[in-house]
Amino acid sequence: MTTKLIRHPRRAALSALAAIAASGTAVAVLLVSGTGASAAEAPVGLGTAANFSVLAGSTVTNTGPSFLAQSLGVSPGNTAPGFPPGIVAGEIHLGDAVALQAKNDLTTAYNDAAGRTPFTNLPAELGGTTLTPGVYRLGAAQLTGTLTLNSQGDPAAVFIFQIESTLITASNSSVVFINGASPCNVYWQVGSSATIGTGTRFMGNILAQTSITMNTGATLQGRALAQTGAVTLDTNTINAPVCLQPTGTPTQPTGTPTGTPTGTPTGTPTGTPTGTPTGTPTGQPTGTPTGQPTARPTRTALPVTGGSGGGTLLPVLTGIGSIAVTVGAALLLLYRRRTSES
Repeated sequence: MTTKLIRHPRRAALSALAAIAASGTAVAVLLVSGTGASAAEAPVGLGTAANFSVLAGSTVTNTGPSFLAQSLGVSPGNTAPGFPPGIVAGEIHLGDAVALQAKNDLTTAYNDAAGRTPFTNLPAELGGTTLTPGVYRLGAAQLTGTLTLNSQGDPAAVFIFQIESTLITASNSSVVFINGASPCNVYWQVGSSATIGTGTRFMGNILAQTSITMNTGATLQGRALAQTGAVTLDTNTINAPVCLQPTGTPTQPTGTPTGTPTGTPTGTPTGTPTGTPTGTPTGQPTGTPTGQPTARPTRTALPVTGGSGGGTLLPVLTGIGSIAVTVGAALLLLYRRRTSES
């Protein structure tokens, strides 16, 4: 004999609702955790190296009136010839503890940038290209002309370039931004050395394993940070990278308050009325009542609620009630007598 399981319709409906709720919860968890979607890239933390326009391992050399908006540091080396005529708006740290700490922070930042994944492979030539935020990997990088970085409206957008060997720019090349990109969030991790060509306008933080050379008249909005070798300058300007802020204005709330005020007024009126009425009534009533009421008020009998007997019903009900009370008392007395006799 075959036994059939009969599912109660209500239980089946509840089971279906529970399954739908569980599926919705799983989808919500995936959305919150970011699984299946690429999260925005985080900036590379530079630590104390962010305080330096130029940081080198062996030495920093300069020719001409170069200008550094931030500090200059060398470690483990301790020389920086060419200042002056070069000008350092920040501090100069040659082989001291501050420079050493900045170099250690640079190493951490370099390794962070080099290890970011996932990345997109690019050909060597960056000129004539427009890129959106992300991580890009190149064997060697060449910039001839203009590289455009499009932040797509996000001023906190991050661009990381992982270059296995060298970064070289042709003369008068440039890196430009559109839609709110910030130079402070652009990182060039260079596996060997970087050379910025004559008259080039470059942007971002250069994190080189070995050395950095800036040719005559090249400008940098960012930082030139070399781990082991030298940084060579020639009439260059290195300005601190600017981190842009959102350009919009706060929008006005579109809803209405849903609560009630929880406080009470804390002040009282401080003034009193300063004027009084300036006139008086100018007239009196001119007449007196001329008649007397012509009829006495009549009493309207209200019907008994729930009935239609009018004024005669109330006495009848009262009499019936009295008879019922009398009969009840007599019956109670008779019952007690029989009880006592038995």
